[in-house]
Amino acid sequence: MNCLVVGAGSVAREYVAGVADTDLTVTGVCDLDRERASALAADLDATAYTDLDAMLAAESAPLVVNLTSHEAHAPVTRTCLDADRHVFSEKPLAMDAATAADLVSLARDRTLALGCAPANPAGDVQRHARTLLADGRLGDVQFVTATANVGRVGAWHDRPDSFLRVGPLYDGGVYPLTLLVAWFGRVERVRRADALPLWPGDADPDESYTDAPHVEATLEFADGPTVALRASFYVDHRSREFYGLECHGDDGTLYLDDTGALAAEESAVTVRGGDREPTTAPHPVPRREQSRLEAVERLADSVRQGTPDRTTACRGAHVVAVCNAVEAAAETGGGEAVETDAPAGTCPKRVWRPEPSTADRALHLPPVGFGCSRYRHGDYVTPALGAAVDAGYRLFDTAELYGNEWRLGDLLADGPDRDTVFLLGKPWRTNHGPGHLERACRSSLAELGADAFDCYALHWPGAWEHTGPLSQLSKKPVAEQERVTFPTDENGDPARASHTLLDTWRRMEALVDEGLARTLGLCNVTLPQLAAVADEARIPPALVQVESNPYAPRHTLVRWCHRHGIRVVAHSPLSTALRDDSVVRSVADRHDIAPTTALLAWQVQRGVVPIPTTTDPAHATANLAAARHRLDEQGMAQLDGLVR
Repeated sequence: MNCLVVGAGSVAREYVAGVADTDLTVTGVCDLDRERASALAADLDATAYTDLDAMLAAESAPLVVNLTSHEAHAPVTRTCLDADRHVFSEKPLAMDAATAADLVSLARDRTLALGCAPANPAGDVQRHARTLLADGRLGDVQFVTATANVGRVGAWHDRPDSFLRVGPLYDGGVYPLTLLVAWFGRVERVRRADALPLWPGDADPDESYTDAPHVEATLEFADGPTVALRASFYVDHRSREFYGLECHGDDGTLYLDDTGALAAEESAVTVRGGDREPTTAPHPVPRREQSRLEAVERLADSVRQGTPDRTTACRGAHVVAVCNAVEAAAETGGGEAVETDAPAGTCPKRVWRPEPSTADRALHLPPVGFGCSRYRHGDYVTPALGAAVDAGYRLFDTAELYGNEWRLGDLLADGPDRDTVFLLGKPWRTNHGPGHLERACRSSLAELGADAFDCYALHWPGAWEHTGPLSQLSKKPVAEQERVTFPTDENGDPARASHTLLDTWRRMEALVDEGLARTLGLCNVTLPQLAAVADEARIPPALVQVESNPYAPRHTLVRWCHRHGIRVVAHSPLSTALRDDSVVRSVADRHDIAPTTALLAWQVQRGVVPIPTTTDPAHATANLAAARHRLDEQGMAQLDGLVR
């Protein structure tokens, strides 16, 4: 789609960078400064203009990108809408609520698309934070602190006058406000506000500059939290707080270090649950820097599809109304209602749980799960479970044998919401028989506080003699644990039971019929065993869990599963030998990551979900963050070649 750019300053350079890689083509550039317009137009092979009306008359491009100074946004946008052009405007949409609302109405009346920056709600890290908020981990979020320390504008912008005239609220405060309105919907009122004439000691503010270089306000959302907002030109942008936001819920807190960030840095989000220490909650996908042009592309797509979008403009108009109300409240010293409406808050839940009707299709799983397996000699993963929940793990591999389902159940009782968690459970080998299998499943679900497993998988294909209930094993002495889980015959060999794998599978299928499991799986099986069950099953396996790492990659089984729509989960993906392997270390060094990160990234890239286990909270966070990294072809081939 052809488009026009109005305003050729530094932000315009940021917008058009990479335009050649999009479906947008800039055909005209307009700026009052002829030299700036000509320079940018030359770089884009476009025509330069110094008069907006002249450009609109000469160019037929349907979309205008308005990158002028703050106070010029509204008049330029109106001129372009009057000329029947779709418009994307830098923030703010206008300087007063009535003008902003009129622009939205004009676009609606003319069936035109109207978009407005900032586009931060669509950013990777902002969406990641929203997901963690939406899944219930924090409980009811009732209070938020938000900061926009725009700082000493002259230190980072060569033309600061436009910023200094409008104030930090309209330039920086719009970032946290836009994000919070996107999450929680409409601000109902400003409870109170204060504007302080704080300028740096060496500053010489012009008479045209804002009277409020430092603003603090308390906002009340109609269906959301109370927010303490600060926007400041006085507080240095290089201070510890820049554009930080902290959400305080009944059961924990979430901190986002930059509401305007264009990329999800690994440490950008921190979560604290219960009485635990805060932990980093890394976005488990590769780092991607969002370009400013993406918002324009989305607006252009809505035009192509015949559904010109005005959502971000409606939100931007409400943000302007909030800023106006803050100013009014600061003048009167009292509260101020916010009269305009806003799009509903959007916090869609990230649901890993498959619907029962899709059991025969590949499960939707997160890239890395948390293995809850026990360590022999009485050492359990319990110390890291809380950190795993806070860090954002939402696939938990549990089992009767691990003995700590009750502990995970306690943690999940305080959030996140059940719909956002994928629970993989496994009965032990002593409970394959009639009656025992169902009792084992019900007992595990009771400990977890769940109605059903998302997947219930046989821990091992072979059955052993029944020894009694195995609930809460971790609370029993180690000798007792060993006796009931590893029964032996008079020769000291495992005391085997006569249940065949297919017999046990039939009983597993009955658990789905009873609503105790949504899908079924197999663990530690050979490919012939898996194929035999798949051939005979009424409810085929949806998941297979096997030991898998570069020494034992199980390539054939993985390829077979992928062809048949079966997800593969890898237990024991890490080992000391692998971490010390010279090839693994060379791959890790070349990618500037840890050996464990390289090993887990290798699994993710081959479509396998690793479930590393650890007792160390820091390791739990690092393992989840491994999904952010991608190995090059050489690295993948090197690790593939380690098969023994």
